[in-house]
Amino acid sequence: MTTAPMPEFPAGFRWGVSTSAYQIEGAVTADGRGPSIWDTFAHSPGRIVDGSTGDEACDHYHRYAEDVALLAELGVSAYRFSIAWPRVQPTGEGAANPGGLDFYDRLVDELLGHGVDPVATLFHWDLPQALEDAGGWLNRDTAARFAEYADLVAARLGDRVKLWITLNEPFIHMSLGHGMGVHAPGWMLLFDAFPVAHHQLLGHGLAVSALRARSTSPIAIANNYSPVRLQGDTDADRAAGNAYDALHNRLFTDPLLGRGYPEGPGFDPAVVRDGDLDVIAAPIDVLGVNYYNPTGIRAAEEDSPLPFEIVPLEGYPRTAFDWPVVPDGLRDLLLWLRDTYGEALPPIQVTESGCAYDDVPDADGQVDDPDRIAYLDGHLRAVRAAIDEGVDVTGYFVWSLLDNWEWAEGFTKRFGLVHVDYATQRRTPKSSYGWYRDRVIKP
Repeated sequence: MTTAPMPEFPAGFRWGVSTSAYQIEGAVTADGRGPSIWDTFAHSPGRIVDGSTGDEACDHYHRYAEDVALLAELGVSAYRFSIAWPRVQPTGEGAANPGGLDFYDRLVDELLGHGVDPVATLFHWDLPQALEDAGGWLNRDTAARFAEYADLVAARLGDRVKLWITLNEPFIHMSLGHGMGVHAPGWMLLFDAFPVAHHQLLGHGLAVSALRARSTSPIAIANNYSPVRLQGDTDADRAAGNAYDALHNRLFTDPLLGRGYPEGPGFDPAVVRDGDLDVIAAPIDVLGVNYYNPTGIRAAEEDSPLPFEIVPLEGYPRTAFDWPVVPDGLRDLLLWLRDTYGEALPPIQVTESGCAYDDVPDADGQVDDPDRIAYLDGHLRAVRAAIDEGVDVTGYFVWSLLDNWEWAEGFTKRFGLVHVDYATQRRTPKSSYGWYRDRVIKP
């Protein structure tokens, strides 16, 4: 583990941590909350590795004050959380559910009372099941419903939320939820999932307008990015790399920044109506960047249904997810965004950066996680290097505050700065929590 001093970051740099509603809240029927696609998916046999659900998760719904106290002790300036759409609108349309909004009202006030900026994500994959039954993101109408939901939330919280994030990782929701079927709602459409991309982006643009009408706070979207590392040097390998880059990185960035859709596999313009691209390109104030690792790519075999083959990157340390730890990939990504989009690129905040390890309390109940400290140290230095090279990065959020319910992996993967005993809900700050507090936030 490095002992070198952490370089200083610009004044006003936003230090934070992130979570999401279904992964931590629990209380899935409290105050009239309706079912989401993840409730349905998690209760479907064989979908979740350990057979668990998010019914209780970290019980944050009842323990939010305890968790905000952890944020205050950590010293972060911002907390990125998500709002559960079915808690606000149980069926995804109609009037707001007052009890659901009351919870987020209490959470926001608790954060502000401890000097922590609320950063609210409107959609972190928990679509109301009733909307899925009507076609979900394959249905253009869902984009309009999303804007109405954004209006309801902003009408209640718009005076206090300090940064809005419309969508979290629309690429992941499209690819894993609708392309490969390993996330909710479980569709296996491969490249026929393009309408999900377009309707999410259309919903984003419509939500930007709704938020602007209710709030003066800045607006962002949080995209997942993965730089391509070619594992071959042929023209076919380069073509495969371009195809993957278009799908993972540019599909959800080019249209946001006024370039329209790139050419790519399955990108069907038939679902794009006149005026849609103008709506999608509504100006945003911040681009959220979620980064975990690069992707190794080479040309696919001739009989493959995909135009590329994903190849494991060798020679790097690996997380419990078996993801390679490549801090320089974050620097490369930030430089690529600047060089690719130029003046169209708004300021960047790294809205997720983190790692899963098999963290186990010792005999005294303490949790030492040196691998996570090394991971965060390397990635923060990569951010600082990008800033030194002229990239406008204004914030960094660790994923995650708490160990949580990790989607299809259930409770088998731990990302938190704080260990959670799921049987007792006891929170234990790990050594990485103290490191982030004492070495980075309060050096």
